[in-house]
Amino acid sequence: MRNLKLVVNNVPNNNEEKEIFFVKKELQTILNLYGQMVANGSWKDYGVSIGPKEISFDVYQRASERPILRILKNLKPKSYNEKFYIKDRNGFILEKSSNLLSLIEKVKWNNLRSVK
Repeated sequence: MRNLKLVVNNVPNNNEEKEIFFVKKELQTILNLYGQMVANGSWKDYGVSIGPKEISFDVYQRASERPILRILKNLKPKSYNEKFYIKDRNGFILEKSSNLLSLIEKVKWNNLRSVK
């Protein structure tokens, strides 16, 4: 029988390993927010985009449109506070932070209105 390895959490063990996706706690935080906003009726659908420099969680009002918001994780940040940020439909950065939880907590999600 082959040696099988059980992966419990995808948090890197050392600093040499590269992050290639949201870690479990980050994704859980984003999905909790998504569930609240779907229950509120503001968001309808989501998508995940993976690139060499960033990963994004895209939020849609309708599946056929462009995303109204994007929660991004920068894999190669230039400075400390540019690890996570939120962009609007036009690509403008609304907020940025080094911690995803603090970023989500400081944005007033119910006051955000989508511009058409």
